[in-house]
Amino acid sequence: MSSASSFFASKAFAVVGASADRSKFGNKVLRWYKDNGFTVTPINPRDHSIEEIECAKTLEDLAASRQPADLRDLSISVVTPPSVSEKILRDAAKQGARKVWFQPGSEPDNWKMIAEELGVEAIGNGPCVLKVDLDAIPRSKL
Repeated sequence: MSSASSFFASKAFAVVGASADRSKFGNKVLRWYKDNGFTVTPINPRDHSIEEIECAKTLEDLAASRQPADLRDLSISVVTPPSVSEKILRDAAKQGARKVWFQPGSEPDNWKMIAEELGVEAIGNGPCVLKVDLDAIPRSKL
């Protein structure tokens, strides 16, 4: 399993389940990254942009837009229903991502087993990214 400091060692972030609706958790998480100066991409299959940031429709689309075409240097916050989150975890691993943070309530029942099987560091059943103590993250990462 991963820790918040390992998760924030990445240079870029994605929010799967980002929402244009400011009252939804997927928007609040996206804004947290943006407001704290992180490079973040919203993942949403319906919207072109959210909070003035261009969306990728899927993790696969995001990977295809990068050089190299993978997500090894990306950490992913998941804000989707548990029934969708397992597929997101598998898609993330397939695209090379190795760090996933399931925001509270998004974890599939078997997330720990799947993450271990796929070689993905995962955070779940715990705090929300909105509760991160930014002072605990090395300043070089911010």
